Amino acid sequence: MNAVQVRRQIHVSGLVQGVGFRPFVYRLADEERLAGSVMNTASGVVIEVQGELDSIAQFLSRLHSETPPLARITRITVVDQSCIDDRQFRIVESHKDQAVHTLISPDVTVCGDCLREMFDPQDRRYLYPFINCTNCGPRFTIVRSIPYDRGYTSMAEFEMCPRCQAEHDDPRSRRFHAQPNACWQCGPRLELWNGDGWFIATHDPVAETVAALRAGRIVAVKGLGGFHLAADATNAAAVELLRERKRRVEKPFAVMVPDLAAAGALCHIDAVEGEALQSRQRPIVLLRKRAGCNLPEQVAPFHRELGLFLPYTPLHHLLFAIGGFKALVMTSGNASEEPIAIDNEEARERLGKLADFLLMHNRDILLRCDDSVARVTGNTLRPLRRSRGFVPAPVFLHQEIPPILAVGGELKNTICLTSGAQAFLSQHIGDLENLAAYSFFNQAIEHLKNILEIEPVAIAHDLHPDYLSTHWAQEQRGLPLIGVQHHHAHIASCMAENHLDGKVIGFALDGTGYGTDGNIWGGEVLIADYAGFTRAAQLEYMPMPGGAAAIHEPWRMAVSYLAHYLGPDALKNRLPLHEEIHPAQIQLALRMVERGIYSPLTSGYGRLCDAVASIAGIRQKVNYEGQAAIELEAAMDDGADGAAYPFELEQRAGRLVIGMEGLFRALARDVSDRVPAGVMSARFHRGLADILVKVAHLLRARTDLDRVCLSGGTFNNVFLLKNLSRQLSAGGFQVFTQNQVPCGDGGLSLGQAMVAAHLRRL
Repeated sequence: MNAVQVRRQIHVSGLVQGVGFRPFVYRLADEERLAGSVMNTASGVVIEVQGELDSIAQFLSRLHSETPPLARITRITVVDQSCIDDRQFRIVESHKDQAVHTLISPDVTVCGDCLREMFDPQDRRYLYPFINCTNCGPRFTIVRSIPYDRGYTSMAEFEMCPRCQAEHDDPRSRRFHAQPNACWQCGPRLELWNGDGWFIATHDPVAETVAALRAGRIVAVKGLGGFHLAADATNAAAVELLRERKRRVEKPFAVMVPDLAAAGALCHIDAVEGEALQSRQRPIVLLRKRAGCNLPEQVAPFHRELGLFLPYTPLHHLLFAIGGFKALVMTSGNASEEPIAIDNEEARERLGKLADFLLMHNRDILLRCDDSVARVTGNTLRPLRRSRGFVPAPVFLHQEIPPILAVGGELKNTICLTSGAQAFLSQHIGDLENLAAYSFFNQAIEHLKNILEIEPVAIAHDLHPDYLSTHWAQEQRGLPLIGVQHHHAHIASCMAENHLDGKVIGFALDGTGYGTDGNIWGGEVLIADYAGFTRAAQLEYMPMPGGAAAIHEPWRMAVSYLAHYLGPDALKNRLPLHEEIHPAQIQLALRMVERGIYSPLTSGYGRLCDAVASIAGIRQKVNYEGQAAIELEAAMDDGADGAAYPFELEQRAGRLVIGMEGLFRALARDVSDRVPAGVMSARFHRGLADILVKVAHLLRARTDLDRVCLSGGTFNNVFLLKNLSRQLSAGGFQVFTQNQVPCGDGGLSLGQAMVAAHLRRL
C-alpha cells in the first residue's frame, strides 16, 4: 500500500539568496525523496515539497539544523497545499514580486575549497585570481538589484564558458547558481598600468606587482569594495613614501599578513581575536603589539596597537604566496579625507599620483565598501567601522517599526533604512567634508533603497544645522523630517541592538554633538527612552578658544580649562605646551576665552581629553580626529599606582554638573613634580570612571532605574569601557554596550531611526 502523500508550501525569509540555499534545499529534497520545487523570489525563497508526511517533517527539521554557513533564516511559514502530479524536484528561475523582504549577503572571504583549487596545478582555475563558489566571493558590491541573479550583477557582461555554465546549472555542484562563477577562459582579467597611465603588457601582472612591491614601490590594488594602496610593511622607506603621497601624517596604517602565525609574530592574539581575524568577514582587528614587533614605527606611530587583517580575496593570497611577504600595508585607495576609489578610470586619475603601479581588473565594483575595523574588548568583538563583510546584513530589532530613512551625522557617516523588525545600515561612508564624500552619501542612499526596495515614510536627521546630512534631509520634498539630538541617538542605538524598551540611564560620551541649547555637547548622562530624554548630568561647559581650531589644537583647550579653574596665572608656569606654542598664540587664546570671542561652549569629553593630553605633554596638535584622546589612552601606565584624580559634583538648573577643578589642580601639580605622562593618564581615566559611577548611583536613587547604556565614541576606549562596566555591574546595575554597530557615530543612524519611528507614533 502506498503511503499517504501531502504537499506543503514553505516560505523562507532571511539571508537566503546568493548563499547556496537553493542547492542545499535541492539536496535535502533529493535525500528525503520529495518532489516539488524551490525558487528565489523578491520576498525570499519559496519551496514546495510533496511526499510522505514523515519525510516532509524531517525535511523541515534539517532545513533548520543544516542551514548553509552563509545563510541566516529569520522566518519559515508553512502552508498546506493540494497534491498534484509531481514526480521530481526542480530548481526554477527567479522572478520579481511587488514587495521585497529578502536579504543580500555581504561580500565573503574566499573559502578553503576555492583556495585549494587555486593552488592545485592540475585544476583548471590554477592561480585564477577571481575564483569563487556559492560559499564565498563578492556579493553586495556587485549587486545592482534583486533577485540576486547574474543578470542583476556586474558579472552580467561575462558570458560563462560551457564548463562554468555546467557547474552553474548542476544542483550538486558547489558552484550551482554561484553568480560570479568564472574561470580563465570566460571571467574577469587582471591588468597592470603604471602611475603615468600607460598599460604594461605582461603575461603575469601578479609577478610584476610582487617585483614592484619588493623594490619599495607603491601599488594600487583593486579589491572587492575598492582599491588599496599597498606597500611592503617591513620597508620603512616605502611606508614613509606612502605617508607622504597619501598626505597621512600619523594616522596608523592597516597591515595585511599572510596567516594567523604571521599575525601572532607581531601582536598578542587571544582566542576571540584569532577567531575574528579568521572569520569570513575578515575585519581589520586592532591588536596589542608584541615587544619584539619588527615593523617600522612609521606603520603606526605613537600606538601600542596594530590594525591587522588576513587576506580575503584570491588575489591577496596570490600576492603573499608568490611574493613571500611577511606583511603588507593595505590602506584605503584614496588621498586623505576622500572616498575610496572603485572605478578603473577613477583610479588612474586619482591614484596615479599616489601609486607607481595600478593592478586593476575589468569586473566593475558597483558600490565602494571600505574594510571593516573591530577590536575585542571584554571577550566581545566590537565594530569601530562596520562595512565590508557585514553590510548589508541587518540588525534585527525586537519590534516592527515603519520604514524610516536615517541619514546619520557628519563624521564616520552611515545611513540606515528600516523595514519591519530589521534595520539596514549602509557601509562606512566617511566624513561628509567634501563633494566626493557627499556624492558617495547620495549614491549609498539610492543603492540601499534600490536593493531593498524600501520607500521610507519619514527621514530622520541630526539637529546640527550645518551637517551636510541635515542639509540633504531638508532638501527632500514629500516626506516628514524628524530631527534627533545626537546623544539621544547614541543611547537609542545601544537600546535598539540590546532590544530594550522603557527608560534607561544613558552615558553618551564623545567629542561633539549639537545640543538642544545650541551649545556643543559631548559629556552627557541622559534619562532616556526612544521617545525622549532628560539631560540628567553633564561635564561642565568650557569655552573653545578659536572654535573648530580647538579640535585640531589641543593646547587651546588646556588654556581654557587652566584659566577657568586655576586662573590665567597658571599659564605662566612652565608647561609642555610652552615648548611648541608661541606665547603670543597662548595669550590670544586666553583673550578669546576672557572676552567670549570665537569661543563656543562645550561639554565634550573629547575636548577634556585634549586638554589633559596637552598638559601631560602628549599632544599639542592633532593630525586626525580623536588623536589626542587615542594617544592619551595609549600612554597609560598599566602598572601605575591606584591613585585617581578628583572630580566634583554639584546641582545646577535641575541637573548634576561634573566639575574639574580638583582634576586640573592635581594635574598641574603632577606636571610640576615631573610625574610621567603615563601615570597622569592612568589617574585621569580612573578618576573619570569613579565620578561616572557616582553619578549612576545618584540617578538610580532618584529614578529607581538600574539599566545603564554606554554609547558614544569615547567607549572605544578599552580602559573606560571595561572599568566602568565592571564597577557598575559590581554596584548592581545592568550594563548594556554595543557589539553589532559602532558605539561611535557609525551607529548613530540606527538610533536616529528608532527615535524617529517612536516620535512618529506620538
